[in-house]
Amino acid sequence: MKRTMGLLRIWILAGWFASVSAVLAAGPASPAPRDTVYLFSTFREPEQDGLLFAYSPDGHHWTRVPGRFMEPRVGGKVFRDPSICRGPDGIWHLVWTSAWRGDRGFGYARSRDLVHWEDQRFIPVMEHEPETVNVWAPELFYDAPRNRFIIVWASTIPGRFPDYLEPRTNNHRLYYTITRDFRQFAPTKLFWDPGYSVIDAQIVFTDPGYVLVHKDNTRPERRLRVAFGSSPLGPWRDIWPPITEPFTEGPSALKVGDEWILYYEAYRDGEYRALKTRDFRVFRNATREMTFPPGLKHGTAFRATRADLERLLQAGAAAGQP
Repeated sequence: MKRTMGLLRIWILAGWFASVSAVLAAGPASPAPRDTVYLFSTFREPEQDGLLFAYSPDGHHWTRVPGRFMEPRVGGKVFRDPSICRGPDGIWHLVWTSAWRGDRGFGYARSRDLVHWEDQRFIPVMEHEPETVNVWAPELFYDAPRNRFIIVWASTIPGRFPDYLEPRTNNHRLYYTITRDFRQFAPTKLFWDPGYSVIDAQIVFTDPGYVLVHKDNTRPERRLRVAFGSSPLGPWRDIWPPITEPFTEGPSALKVGDEWILYYEAYRDGEYRALKTRDFRVFRNATREMTFPPGLKHGTAFRATRADLERLLQAGAAAGQP
């Protein structure tokens, strides 16, 4: 009898561990399909207005959420390129570009409801490199199998890499840090040197591999490309030729149904555009299928619930802000 009970306990524990492992591998729980809405974190010029949102029921037709939801108070007090990611505990994490130049870090805040943001801090990730010109477009990625957050951004360190056609103060490479709690951060390391100036990187998990969407920021290009890897830290291989027209940036990929929508900013033309793909190798122009609110800027598209959206709409309406 004791042997039978012992085996039963082992079987139950094994099932429990398997369940937990499956949850961690899947990452933060996604809302049920009928409860799903899509949000887009964004900002507007002149960059001090803080966090704004747009929403969509289907990933195709976007509307501005009234109101502002967080005013920047750290670094250069600029607010650009907001990236939002939800942890397995349900907490939302936000990082953003806090200055055009001079800051050797980025802004951070956290929220339980997307409306009220707390613990606003400056994260000095490039403090050890005093010649750093800038820290641009930090991007969050939750690495579910390892229960950690990877943060990737672009910085220029003059003279660190060959300049070719790039000015010494505008020759970027990608750097990263890792954290589990946004209190302790692993030492900053070089994330990727593709042999050209690169900014605006987003890691995308495509099962079974990963895609790195990024902007080739060299003077002849200034448009988006993709690379592929078996790990969220690379190495990145099979760098694809440019997939967008010149003067494009700020990619954000969102899985809707069986396809990925890759939103991006055509900044010279002052508009948002979109591509669709199933494999990040073949793309088709989907801009005519989309509607975007005027002034949408570089941010992150992500899944949320109808309750999340309702809270944002109520808070924005109560604040009486456009």
